[in-house]
Amino acid sequence: MNYRHAYHAGNIGDVLKHAVLARLITYFQRKDKPFRMLDTHAGIGQYDLTSEETSKTGEWQQGIAKVLQADMPDAVEPLLRPWLEVVRDLNPGDQLETYPGSPVLARCLMRKSDRLTLTELHPDDFRTLSDLFAGDFQVKTIHLDGWLAMGSFLPPKEKRGFVLIDPAFEVTDEFERMTGAVLKAWKKWTGGTYALWYPLKDIRSIGRMHDAFAASGVRDLLSIELRAGKSGPDTRMLGSGMTLINPPFTLADEMRTLLPWFNDVLHQGPGSGWDVTQLIGE
Repeated sequence: MNYRHAYHAGNIGDVLKHAVLARLITYFQRKDKPFRMLDTHAGIGQYDLTSEETSKTGEWQQGIAKVLQADMPDAVEPLLRPWLEVVRDLNPGDQLETYPGSPVLARCLMRKSDRLTLTELHPDDFRTLSDLFAGDFQVKTIHLDGWLAMGSFLPPKEKRGFVLIDPAFEVTDEFERMTGAVLKAWKKWTGGTYALWYPLKDIRSIGRMHDAFAASGVRDLLSIELRAGKSGPDTRMLGSGMTLINPPFTLADEMRTLLPWFNDVLHQGPGSGWDVTQLIGE
């Protein structure tokens, strides 16, 4: 599939990814010591929901729009507040017109001491991303393949932080490339947190990735899935997953609070559901 960010901004995949991202940042800010986030496939940073690309799919209407319109239980609201406050601040009027990609969401949530490294290979997207963060000393934008970035910039000098990995899945061997790059990075920085996002369309490739992590000695592996319906190789994406190496100890329980509510709000038919599974213990 082609999962270039601009066509899918704010959709059900972003709901899962950005809810997790905001919880990761919140967790790392429990300590005063600064951290660094590396976003390997950064895209353009933020998205115009009235643009030609987003208008072609309108996927945000089944994602972030539904989340913002729904009534939130008391247990859910504080967990989503950091992410949704950023979305609301970017849309002060009555209409939802701008959606923060992972770079803008992360930057808005960071403290003055935290740092953000963004890599993007697509030349036009990189120019847009670079212009967006021009002059921001907390953000480094680099025109580079995300898989090479993990070999070049890890471990970070801060010695704490995490890597967000959400490629476009434009090539058939993307899971294999992701698995190899993550394992190479993990061997250099075993204490880092790695958050991998992917569409739930090629279940066999996801299983092979998990098996490769287990065979390589990776510990503390968490799987998170959110499905609005059933999807497969020949259907549109109705679900996505994240695999995390060294996740915050709080994350699994937070997701067990959030995902049932997301499932109620976002479901589109048979096959909807959610899972939080500790694949490998610490």
